[in-house]
Amino acid sequence: MMYQPEIETMSLPRIRKLQSDRLSQLVSRLYKKVPFYKNALDEGGIKPADIRGIEDLHKLPFTYKSDLRDHYPFDLFAVPQQEIRRIHASSGTTGKPTVVGYSAADLDIFDEVVARSLVCAGARPGMKLHNAYGYGLFTGGLGMHGGAQKLGMAVIPVSGGMTDRQLMILQDFQPEVICCTPSYAQTLAEEMVSRNISLNQLKLKYAILGAEPWTETIRSQVEKGLQVKATNIYGLSEIIGPGVSQEDQEERGNGSHIWEDHFFPEVVDKDTGEPLPYGQEGVLVFTTLTKEAMPLLRYRTNDICSIYYDKHSKRTHIKMSPIKGRADDMLIIRGVNLFHTQVEVLLQDFSEVVPNYQLLVSRTKTLDEVTLKVELAPAFEKELSRISQDSKNEKLQLLSGNIQTKIRNNIGLGMAVQLMKYQEIPRSQGGKLSRILDMREG
Repeated sequence: MMYQPEIETMSLPRIRKLQSDRLSQLVSRLYKKVPFYKNALDEGGIKPADIRGIEDLHKLPFTYKSDLRDHYPFDLFAVPQQEIRRIHASSGTTGKPTVVGYSAADLDIFDEVVARSLVCAGARPGMKLHNAYGYGLFTGGLGMHGGAQKLGMAVIPVSGGMTDRQLMILQDFQPEVICCTPSYAQTLAEEMVSRNISLNQLKLKYAILGAEPWTETIRSQVEKGLQVKATNIYGLSEIIGPGVSQEDQEERGNGSHIWEDHFFPEVVDKDTGEPLPYGQEGVLVFTTLTKEAMPLLRYRTNDICSIYYDKHSKRTHIKMSPIKGRADDMLIIRGVNLFHTQVEVLLQDFSEVVPNYQLLVSRTKTLDEVTLKVELAPAFEKELSRISQDSKNEKLQLLSGNIQTKIRNNIGLGMAVQLMKYQEIPRSQGGKLSRILDMREG
């Protein structure tokens, strides 16, 4: 099933024609309505008439997150403030948050792409959605809510946190679909085991997970722990929110479709900004083709991935690979580029540990060091409890050494491994979970 089959199976020439028409209209409107973009185009010697189609996109300047902060709160709006129907903002961990506005038409598009994504993930009209994304200035909660209602689902607006209540509602209300962060899905699965809640007491079939990078290791844990088909939903508030792309539940592990009738993607070199060929990894860039209130040209997301067309998929829209990490979150340790997801992928080869971990970065004199803290699996802990202390120490030392060797051979980086007791590392309480603790000063 598809929500909008004619659009989702549109031929590439038709998609390109639609994108080109929308881009040329967008550039002309932004030049007239938003001084920031008029100045940027003038400085680059670009006139709206120079942008005839998608093939001219590379001529346009990039938009950066700092541009949104520099024009806080409303200076990038392309419509009068009386036409704004909703305002969201990022968490703003440093300085002012980034603010985004939506017109009535933008909210219709938001609902449309989320509804499209929900169907792609397996949801159907008449099902109940347990919405454990946070409501408020964060786009996740209200974004998923609107799309689910448009699809014809019954929304349970649980929001984030309060795990006791979440588990009670999952048992009592019997939703078929849950959406939350992948780390919180892990938390729910683990809490069900610790509280002896039988999976037979749930009706869950599908989990739609997003807002943070995750891997096949976490998918396996969530699918087993909740007995669901888990898919990735991707979005960011600057572009619209959740629903920019979605993984098909029948094609799990094979990329997420970007709804490119609304969002045109590029992948560019992190350093030069030059567009990269399909399949090559770089920084993901989006141009919003249909937004009214706050359209963005070539917005650099800082997310690292690749994009490609999958001729074997039933949908024709381009796909993006899982997010490897963020360009600004990439660690450079003794000359080696490191994303935490690289470590997570390697941990799946060790049944003795679970994929709950943290990377601690410290500095000794002039050298940066990384310590991997990872939890032991309950079954392995049980096995250790039956043997002598000497044998236990020997097994733990062997495991730690094997993990170190695996990381060194695959990433090229030596790091200490600290084996932790199960549930000793902090869990997600509904929001994003930080996998990296940078203890360096300066």
